[in-house]
Amino acid sequence: MEDKAVKILIVDDKKENLLSLQVILANRGYQFVEATSGKDALRILLKNQDFAIILMDVQMPLMDGFETAELIRQSDKLKHVPIIFLTANMNSSEYIFKGYQSGAVDYMIKPLSPEILQAKVMVFTELFRKNQELKKKEEETHALNEIILKTNKELASQYAAIEKHAEELKKKNMELDAFTYISSHDLQEPLRKIQTFTNRILHNEYPNLSEDGKQKFDRILYATNRMRELINSLLTFSRVTIVERRFEKVDLDTVVDDVKEALKENLLETNSVITTEFHDSVKIIPFQFVQLMENLIHNSIKFAKAEVPLHIHIKSRLIDGTELERKTNYYHISFADNGIGFEPQYNEKIFGVFQKLHGRDIYEGTGIGLAIVKKIVENHNGIITANGESMQGATFNIYLPAE
Repeated sequence: MEDKAVKILIVDDKKENLLSLQVILANRGYQFVEATSGKDALRILLKNQDFAIILMDVQMPLMDGFETAELIRQSDKLKHVPIIFLTANMNSSEYIFKGYQSGAVDYMIKPLSPEILQAKVMVFTELFRKNQELKKKEEETHALNEIILKTNKELASQYAAIEKHAEELKKKNMELDAFTYISSHDLQEPLRKIQTFTNRILHNEYPNLSEDGKQKFDRILYATNRMRELINSLLTFSRVTIVERRFEKVDLDTVVDDVKEALKENLLETNSVITTEFHDSVKIIPFQFVQLMENLIHNSIKFAKAEVPLHIHIKSRLIDGTELERKTNYYHISFADNGIGFEPQYNEKIFGVFQKLHGRDIYEGTGIGLAIVKKIVENHNGIITANGESMQGATFNIYLPAE
């Protein structure tokens, strides 16, 4: 208890008076420190400044209470400690004025009233306790603020590093996309020459080739056409990133009608049917979304069941962002077909560049179509997922921010 007890300095040259004060103020949680002279009091105060109050006799030999109080008040650390003078002499206003001038906050005349002394001491000790609590709170708040400031600086530093890394990554991706575009574009020129000469051979020399030569020449034509498809796919993939993004409110039925017209022959050959169920215009990059729909529909045609007419159903609805653990609302566009589907373990893998789930000898393609679809969705700040079951069709779910 003594470590937490409020300390009181009692100063009197008579032992009986010191004892009397302690008896009056006993059992109140105070810790008493005795001084038998003004000099003794100053010596104690130089070592300890955490006193709640000083009770000091005025009439002491060598150095009286007034002189002691004046010296105490000269210390910045001690000048706010309240001093109550205890005296038997209160016979003039000049005497009273001298006491207050020297730094006293109050006078008490001997013989002392225990109740009044207890009340006055309690006021000052409670004030001291409150000030100590406030000081402690201020120190804790300051320490907490220092921790917060330090943490904020560390977070700011980390955020700056992340931003810098993200900017560098964005720059590298743009450089890579530009390189892919330029490289693919440059590859077209030698490919055109190959195609020109192979076409000449096909029209002028093909009948003169041996059966083995014809077979090898057919393989050259097949490889050349695949190379052309691959380069065109790479060019499309690159353009998706480097072109300017301009969003417009568009009716998705218009987009699907354009794609139907572009793929008219393919749809007729496979007896494909496309049905739609759209509930509002969507804010999109129009020409990119045409590319997206064309790739998805072409993908469905490619992986349709052999003896079953292809049915594609595309629908949209506005959903609350909480369904995706987001703050803003989203347009959910669902694209489902009844084709051969794919195994569920490929739900994520299917969007990879050059990713083919089936052999090239069974299904044609470059393996870039769905990668382009994903990139277009990302250009719209959206999300795309795929769900499939073998021979049970595939469903692609596209989520685009409403704003």
